Amino acid sequence: MPKTPQAGTAISEDVPRLPTPRRLSLVLVLGSLTALGPLTIDLYLPALPQASADLHVSQTVTQLTLTAFMIGIAVGQLVLGPLSDTLGRRRPLLTGLTVYVVASAVCALAPDPAVLIGMRLVQGLAGAAGIVIARAVVRDLYDGLAAARLLSSLMLVSGTAPILAPVLGAQLLRLTSWRGVFVTLTLLGLAIFAATATLLTETLPTTHRRHGGLTTTLRTIRDLIRDRRFTGYLLTGSLGFAALFAYIAGSSFTIQRIYGASPLTYSLLFAVNSIGMVVTGQLNGKLLLGRFPSHRVLATGLAVLGAAGTALLLLVTTTHAGLPWIATTLFFTACPVGMILPTTTALCLQRAPLAAGSASALLGTTQFLMGALAPALAGLGGQGTALPMATSVLGLALAASGSFLAFCRPWRPTADPLAQ
Repeated sequence: MPKTPQAGTAISEDVPRLPTPRRLSLVLVLGSLTALGPLTIDLYLPALPQASADLHVSQTVTQLTLTAFMIGIAVGQLVLGPLSDTLGRRRPLLTGLTVYVVASAVCALAPDPAVLIGMRLVQGLAGAAGIVIARAVVRDLYDGLAAARLLSSLMLVSGTAPILAPVLGAQLLRLTSWRGVFVTLTLLGLAIFAATATLLTETLPTTHRRHGGLTTTLRTIRDLIRDRRFTGYLLTGSLGFAALFAYIAGSSFTIQRIYGASPLTYSLLFAVNSIGMVVTGQLNGKLLLGRFPSHRVLATGLAVLGAAGTALLLLVTTTHAGLPWIATTLFFTACPVGMILPTTTALCLQRAPLAAGSASALLGTTQFLMGALAPALAGLGGQGTALPMATSVLGLALAASGSFLAFCRPWRPTADPLAQ
């Protein structure tokens, strides 16, 4: 029966760590792979009304193209992550990118909504390869603090893309139609494929690949879930990610309808918050981790998130605070996620160096499912109040902290898990 290897176990002596000059290219390639999924969603969002009119269907039907893509991303990670533990990283990754390019091209030519929805599902399944395998590659190449720092660096690329994508999508629609958006995604997929094929070599040696088919894969996933600390880090990061999604889902209505901000003001505030999260991620990797124990860094991020959620709830329920106060609180809701996500991801992968693909699949799928629940929570109670958003942010932040305390028991004096 395969066991989850102990934290800090090196994956292979014959996979060299990359020299410093190649680190930048690695960050750009892996960051682009991680950003491909969010880009595929956000670049297309401004085109939804136009696609609906062109295909002569309701907005509800067009929304199914987003739903299909989301389902594909979730299922694709569960399939492709464990598959990369068996076949190596390059083959599933390059195959996934190839299918992504073909699916994007067919979307651009789709004659009816059924074809578009079906190809969006395929696009999501294939695009999941970049997200799930990029994290596994990080664990193949780096241990502990080095892995956490690289994951923080990836946020510089993958975190910037969703900020720019809606703006770029809107500008594209001034030059072309919704079909042109999918042509752009096709060209983007080709560029990422070329960069990956050229710059990213195989990182999982044959001697460390897992065999045994579906039974072994399910056993590996079971062993990972049985690992108390792995599950703790998994839930902590996913619930923190869901708190971020609750803010994203509720902030548009809250800031524009309730507090009277214009769409431009909202976009600027959203961009500032996103930049704050990216900058916090860089500080997390370059300044905090290594100087302070990873559990302390994670606890600090959770404390800031909880404090922001508490302040937001108090502002909404007990005061008549204006937009500047609400915007400041939302800024401190977004920023700590830049500490929480890279740290919990590195801690999870540290627990499974010989099953990084399966661990990455669990991470991605759980985060996606938690994130998918957040908009529903933030929308409870109607659209006349910001209370559901504030309650969701605080509740998810407290759930993340509770998972960290219950499963990881950080008060116990142990060596830094990322330094072992």
